[in-house]
Amino acid sequence: MEIIFKLVIEKLPEGLYLATSKDIPGLVAQGRSLDETIEIAKDVARKLYESYIEDGEQPPFPLVDHSHLELDMAIPVGA
Repeated sequence: MEIIFKLVIEKLPEGLYLATSKDIPGLVAQGRSLDETIEIAKDVARKLYESYIEDGEQPPFPLVDHSHLELDMAIPVGA
């Protein structure tokens, strides 16, 4: 099982990247590159999920099995 969520990443004026998600309340991640920011966001999502489970609560975001999966992909091209 996995958590599937939309991640919004914006480049800050300082050159860092900031990631948030409407799908996972409380998810905020910041990194020096897109890859680093995405990896941090994944780790934050995992930790938020685990904190709900440890507290005996149902996470406010669904788990997904792989029987059917649709993804929105953004692939940077050009300069």
